[in-house]
Amino acid sequence: MMGRLRIGWVVLATCMLTLPLLPLQLAFISLKLPARNRLPRLWHRAMLKIIGIRIHVHGELERRTPLLLVSNHVSWKDVMVLGAATDVTFVAKAEVRGWPLFGTLARLQRTIFVEREQRRKSADQADDMARRMGAGETVVLFPEGTTSDGNRVLDIKSSLFGAAISAISHSPNGLVHVQPVALAYTRIHGLPMGHYHRPIAAWPGDVALLPHLSAILREGALDVDICFGETIIVSSTTNRKQLSQQAELQIRTMLANRLRGRSA
Repeated sequence: MMGRLRIGWVVLATCMLTLPLLPLQLAFISLKLPARNRLPRLWHRAMLKIIGIRIHVHGELERRTPLLLVSNHVSWKDVMVLGAATDVTFVAKAEVRGWPLFGTLARLQRTIFVEREQRRKSADQADDMARRMGAGETVVLFPEGTTSDGNRVLDIKSSLFGAAISAISHSPNGLVHVQPVALAYTRIHGLPMGHYHRPIAAWPGDVALLPHLSAILREGALDVDICFGETIIVSSTTNRKQLSQQAELQIRTMLANRLRGRSA
């Protein structure tokens, strides 16, 4: 009964928060106002409080631009977590556009939708990301291409790292910044979340959304660590595959350290 009451309260609070902000965000997008990037951050921060997710930040966000953040992907909650940390633009697979609720929210945040299986479109999609980065937007890429169980990093796909190379032409000094990020869900109700229980916070691709969403809303009280790694400077001589390998190594190392409770 308490779990159902909590779910009901979260749904009600979400509606009360979201419905008044919808027309504002639509207006900001239509008028191309800077607030179109800031309002989603306020929404994400409020939603994390409603759900009961606490963020712990390690390291510092790169301030130089153009900037591409590359992160491991555990759950739909990752969008709220990173969206609450700074003003960002996400990259998502094209089918997310049609998802109930999540697709609408993604469009309102001006998400860049990509068709990862359409290799002939990769260059155009990378150019779209590059233009947004060149305009000063911080773009977030989940290069695994899907969600994991939260205990590991899946193989990273290097194709969309081409956006960092493409963004060089939009940079005044010919340099682009790629910063690896690791997201680690570490506690539930204040207690350490071990290897076995961590999938409670994760949403692997083969798990139905509704039961997972209900479980998260019922539980709440999750702690997540955001680890900002060392920025990789990209120039015209940078190799895309080597860039993706450097980012992957940092993400794997940071995630493993946080899951073991280490600070570095």
